[in-house]
Amino acid sequence: MLKLNNEAKLTKYVRASGCAAKLAPGSLGDATCHLKSFHTDLLVGFEGNEDAGVYRVNDELAIVQTVDFITPVVDDPYVYGQIAAANSLSDVFAMGADAKTALNVVGFDGKHHSREILVEILRGGESKAHECGAVIVGGHTIEALEMTYGLSATGYVHPQRVLRNNTPKIGDVVILTKPLGMGMLITGIKADLLSDDTMRRVAENLRTLNYRASLIARACNAHACTDVTGFGFLGHLQEMSAGNVTMKVDADAVPFFEEALEMAAMGIIPAGSYANRDFVSEKVRFARELGFEREMVLFDAQTSGGLLIAAEEKDALEMLRRCEDEGIPAKAVAHVVAHEGHDIIVG
Repeated sequence: MLKLNNEAKLTKYVRASGCAAKLAPGSLGDATCHLKSFHTDLLVGFEGNEDAGVYRVNDELAIVQTVDFITPVVDDPYVYGQIAAANSLSDVFAMGADAKTALNVVGFDGKHHSREILVEILRGGESKAHECGAVIVGGHTIEALEMTYGLSATGYVHPQRVLRNNTPKIGDVVILTKPLGMGMLITGIKADLLSDDTMRRVAENLRTLNYRASLIARACNAHACTDVTGFGFLGHLQEMSAGNVTMKVDADAVPFFEEALEMAAMGIIPAGSYANRDFVSEKVRFARELGFEREMVLFDAQTSGGLLIAAEEKDALEMLRRCEDEGIPAKAVAHVVAHEGHDIIVG
């Protein structure tokens, strides 16, 4: 990653509690359950904990809308901008849509950082928007001691081709397209505990768009899709189950950064990961002992994580083949069965 040349580190002023201090799943649900949204053309609203809202414009077009922002996760401002944009755009791709426009959402710490830093952040975000064919059309910036950056993004999708997060079918195989451990490793970056090589690999993983994986999911008849972000792998997998089916996870098949185990062993774990464990644990059964570190990787709060895609076995195999051809490190991590008393069984 690039160096800042005498500028204060971007991550220095981030709260120690986590990457973006996201609300715990239970707290968020308690707040949004009071909101009711209804319109004949609103295809996806608050209900179902979906990744984005979807509104039908006509029989051929629906718009997908989402917003997300994060505090700095690396010290290079351009790379931070890329990661934040990739994280924001991911929700559009998870709905099976193409990103079209985006607005910058910025809280900038002008007291500790120069305007050139802001320029680099915005350039990084713009580069990722352009990579998937989207256009930055404006935005809003405020002065803030805790720096934040992200996008409010709009995408297009056919109303009949929206990918939901809670519609897997019994017999489906579930694919994960990026390795886990980002929450712990980002926390390790802030504590200066990672090697330069590990930081480079983490940054590359974080700034990789889920766009190509989304295109492959659509082409291979995906039944359900979501992205792995703040609620962690098991949290988002539970949303995919929706209490209707059981997701049987092969723990040995789940990809993760080995360095995340080192962070977990040292207690370098974001608060959000513990919150995920507290919220989801009663819906998960561990069929065998994995150890504290491995379990916490499965609960770890992710930033710019991969897609979870459910599809019929033959289609899932084709997805894996196409992902390999595209250099996407996708793995089959679970399969869907009739409900067995827990939403998730990890074996």
